[in-house]
Amino acid sequence: MKSPEFPLKKTKSSARHIGMGAVSFWKETETGIEGISIAGKFKFTVYDSGMIRIQMSRYPDFESNPYSVTATPKRVKFTVSEKENQLFLKTDKLLLQVNFETFSLSFFDHEGNLLNADDSLGTAWIGTEVTTYKQVQKDEKFIGLGEKTGNLNRFGKAYTNWNTDYFAYGVGDDPLYMSIPFYIGIHDQGAYGIFLDNTHKTVFNFGASTNRFMYFNAEDGDMDYYFIHEPTVSGIISSYTALTGRMAMPPKWSLGFQQCRYSYYPDKEVLTLASTFRDKKMPADVIYLDIHHMEAYKVFTFDGEKFPDPKAMVSALKAKGFRVIVIMDPGIKTEKGYLPYEEGKEKDLFVKFPDGQQYEGQVWPGWCAFPDFTKAETRTWWAKKMKFYTDAGVDGFWTDMNEPASWGQFTPNLIEFDYEGSPASHRQARNIYGMQMARSAQEGSLLQNNTERPFVLTRSGFSGIQRYAAAWTGDNVASEEHMLAGIRLINSLGLSGVAFSGYDVGGFAGEASKSLFARWMSIAAFSPLYRAHSMINTNDAEPWAFGEEVEEISRNYMKLRYRLLPTIYSAFYEATQSGLPLVRSLAIDYPNDELIYSSAFQNQYLFCNRFLVAPVESFKEITKVYLPEGQWYYMYSDQLSEGNNIIYQDSPINYLPVYVKGGSIFSMQSDVFSTSESHDGTLRIHVYYGENGSSYLHYEDDGISHDYQSGNFLKREIIYSPAEKQLIFGKTEGTYKSDFNKIRIFLHGFKPHHFEVNGAKKQSSKSDFAFLSKLTEFDPLPENDHPYYQIKDLTFLEIENSTGKIVIDLLS
Repeated sequence: MKSPEFPLKKTKSSARHIGMGAVSFWKETETGIEGISIAGKFKFTVYDSGMIRIQMSRYPDFESNPYSVTATPKRVKFTVSEKENQLFLKTDKLLLQVNFETFSLSFFDHEGNLLNADDSLGTAWIGTEVTTYKQVQKDEKFIGLGEKTGNLNRFGKAYTNWNTDYFAYGVGDDPLYMSIPFYIGIHDQGAYGIFLDNTHKTVFNFGASTNRFMYFNAEDGDMDYYFIHEPTVSGIISSYTALTGRMAMPPKWSLGFQQCRYSYYPDKEVLTLASTFRDKKMPADVIYLDIHHMEAYKVFTFDGEKFPDPKAMVSALKAKGFRVIVIMDPGIKTEKGYLPYEEGKEKDLFVKFPDGQQYEGQVWPGWCAFPDFTKAETRTWWAKKMKFYTDAGVDGFWTDMNEPASWGQFTPNLIEFDYEGSPASHRQARNIYGMQMARSAQEGSLLQNNTERPFVLTRSGFSGIQRYAAAWTGDNVASEEHMLAGIRLINSLGLSGVAFSGYDVGGFAGEASKSLFARWMSIAAFSPLYRAHSMINTNDAEPWAFGEEVEEISRNYMKLRYRLLPTIYSAFYEATQSGLPLVRSLAIDYPNDELIYSSAFQNQYLFCNRFLVAPVESFKEITKVYLPEGQWYYMYSDQLSEGNNIIYQDSPINYLPVYVKGGSIFSMQSDVFSTSESHDGTLRIHVYYGENGSSYLHYEDDGISHDYQSGNFLKREIIYSPAEKQLIFGKTEGTYKSDFNKIRIFLHGFKPHHFEVNGAKKQSSKSDFAFLSKLTEFDPLPENDHPYYQIKDLTFLEIENSTGKIVIDLLS
């Protein structure tokens, strides 16, 4: 076909639906296909055998988002052919079929199963808004989209991506603080993922108000999406994170318990808080300083009256084993003599109107200018300013209000951002702003202290945010409904590439009841980020503030969290390699099981891919739990249940329903009260009998430096093989010397009479074992007794740790 020239054919009205129209020219390229249709141009790029980028535009040059995608197309084999008005692009995993007349696309797997297809309307424009219309396959389910409220299955609902400061949001409200335009479609023929790489406001409609199609659109810019197919949902998530990047290993202290409040002040209150944790033997690692640490809410300041010697305070906290995280808001008070404002203005680093006048909005300090974090010079300047905090000994940074938020909640769309040298309006830059502030914070951490790993927590972000920061779900509410909604938010973030996330335990707005706080503390122990946070002018909300019973329940789960740190830390390492989350919605491993999408069971998840957590409201003493395929041990008693089964589980306030999958392995350590405290040197390995075995990758490093990137780590695969009746510890990899000199192996559900370790007979022992301690009975009335579970006569054996292969025969 002969290539026409731009401009393309004009239409009478841009306010009507204008489709791409028939293909008029195409050619094969080194990475795929490109061509022109009646109303636009297109380009299909093979990124991998299971990933194709789809681009469509009405302009001579394609637009690109410079922030989300870090990968480049791989050199993979593909073929291109034309037949009967159809164009075919084929890889080992995917077949893309293009209809020349309607310009509609269909995607098939390598066996010819239809994964996804355009409606005959294809891709079209109404004004600047561009939309792709897709068929809905039989019984298709839609999951993901990041920080979105609602059900696990998104079908029948529509969602908007527009980063929004939403105090005390409702459990069904949308949009919230973060936008991740990536979803996964699941049906009987297979699963696929679509990432819409457009930073404008976008909408994903999965069949709301229409029974013809689902669609996704952007209010401006190109239609630019990546179609991803792998045989499993986990493979799709791994491919998406290979495209948009994965997190690096976090500092180990960030996995411990974190205490926050709006706000702790003065310094004496902060020090008392730290001492109380230690006096009450409640493990914790982090204390946050919210906006009252600042002078008149101005970033890069300390209030001289409330915090007269912040360096001495931080030093005293570190002596108690605490790390300190400070909040950073983007608003820079437009105050003469305030150095950050004067510097930013002089260096032309603030967001402006098109006529060059500085934009100002009201936030906590009053009228503020806003740094343009889409400008490299601004990010470098911000990173240098962070020396103010690191000089005081601050360890981590909490980027808040970075949607960006301002009073009035209606930022003018005409303000302009640098956007890496390609000026863009607020419409294009808003959704990316928080991510670039988090990036600046990470870069500042590394600039100011390049020997330690950074920790940044962000409220706002976009696809790829996992490279820079952990995320939390903003200003939630102290209610049973919000507790469960927060779990779904974290599950959905995990489906969308964000492995490190959490919620405000106990609820930020309002006040939790005693039972609600206790339950929330137990659930959050099985969350990647374990942080309690509460609002000003509310009752105290520390783990000891709700009475002795709640204090003991909280302590129990906090201590369990710290004992599980070897497993959690190893799971974080796996997340850096695969992009898969620590909190796994059951849709990842059981996508075609209808029951997991039921409202009764959609909150359940796998933690570290071993523990099935069944969240339940605090007022329920019994709950229904769905156990998917496999064998499942009630964690606290070893009671065994078969999968594909709904059971009724007692759920007293001191026992959160948690189950361990048969055949699983996980590791524990002795009690410690901060990650800087030494354990007893014995690694506890728990193995659960099952018909199907598993492997567990144990990982260690120093927990703080970057040395693991140059080989100073320890990796060891531990395999349980039921067929061989063996437990095999592979040779260690890496140069790091293990922190453990002994290994104690607990065997759950086994009934062996003796063991051999590398061919030598080994004597085992038996002991009662409990994951949680017995609560004190403050009320003598029998009906108020708390249940207490012990695993009686649990078999264990102890061996010396070594770097070589260890084979344990489980003989009967």
